Amino acid sequence: MSAFSGIRGAVADEHGISHFGEPFIEQRRVAAGTAFVPLDDRRVIEVAGPERLSWLDSITSQSVGRLAPGESTELLVLDPQGRVEHAAGVLDDGASTWLIADAADAEGLATWLTRMKFRTQATVDLRPEFALLGFVDGGAAAATVTAAALAPTGAPLIWADPWQRVSIGGHQYAEVSDHPGAALAWRVGIVPVDKLDALAASVEPDAVAGLLAAEALRVAAWRPRWAAEVDDRSLPHESDWIRSAVHLSKGCYRGQETVAKVHNLGHPPRRLAALQLDGSEAVLPAPGSPVFVGDDEVGHITSVARHHEDGPIALAILARRTPVGDLVVRDDGIDIAAAQQVIVPADAGATADIPRITRLSRRPAAPDPRGSSAGR
Repeated sequence: MSAFSGIRGAVADEHGISHFGEPFIEQRRVAAGTAFVPLDDRRVIEVAGPERLSWLDSITSQSVGRLAPGESTELLVLDPQGRVEHAAGVLDDGASTWLIADAADAEGLATWLTRMKFRTQATVDLRPEFALLGFVDGGAAAATVTAAALAPTGAPLIWADPWQRVSIGGHQYAEVSDHPGAALAWRVGIVPVDKLDALAASVEPDAVAGLLAAEALRVAAWRPRWAAEVDDRSLPHESDWIRSAVHLSKGCYRGQETVAKVHNLGHPPRRLAALQLDGSEAVLPAPGSPVFVGDDEVGHITSVARHHEDGPIALAILARRTPVGDLVVRDDGIDIAAAQQVIVPADAGATADIPRITRLSRRPAAPDPRGSSAGR
């Protein structure tokens, strides 16, 4: 049970507290930086040891070998075909690397990392004695969470979501000048569980918000998440995750060949789109609901939310060749009209501005028998 479940209006489900009775008002408070969100649907993994960063660098998609204390990023674990298996936020404090993972993924990620250690001087531990509190930077919530956060080396452990900008070594497929992710300064504090009861007792009810608020802001920012956008076919290109979680020019790692091939030569078979849903039916489709163009099923909903400004919105994974236009989402026999905004274009990868290396021959080119220069 969450330490915050005793606050007036708390409504909980299997993931945590979904809201405190006023979802739209809570969203506004979180967006303004005046309320934080208990993230009971996520877990903490600690990786310690002198070789932790070089080891993580060698087996994941992100360049973390020289991650400085206090610096944040995120990484993916890919299978040999480049499909996403695990995802985590990353924060190093100079002695340990802290991974933030979705609850359903955390144990699997920790187990996989443990199996991959071999003789590496590193340890991997799930840390249930730590909780996670999310907030938007710049307001009173930042001060509250920072004061409670774990500070093993003196600096509080606050992960800064890298989705705000294209990371070094990353690439953005979304062809927009004003990416909605740029406006969301999302932060997550790692807080000892034994501090939560006192924190819950001391904060005002309007300083806390539920998971629905965090999800609505995430969906509006086009931000992919393992628990929602990942299935057994997911490539990082499909959800524009190369923007923040993949370093395209780092050393070899499992799945790198597929990442490079799709980015440089091909197109991902599916693409993420943002949907503005018709709210006249007062029905939100469930994640997994199919998406149609006419009678043709072209994809499915991955995330859905009611946003305090945009109304009902969703993210959907669509077949690459899905027409750019209006769609229909079908949920329990009800058809819901959806206006589509392209996040990952159908030709993603072809537009990658990656310099090509000219192949040289040791033998001089044979003279053109027609007496003309090559390429004329």
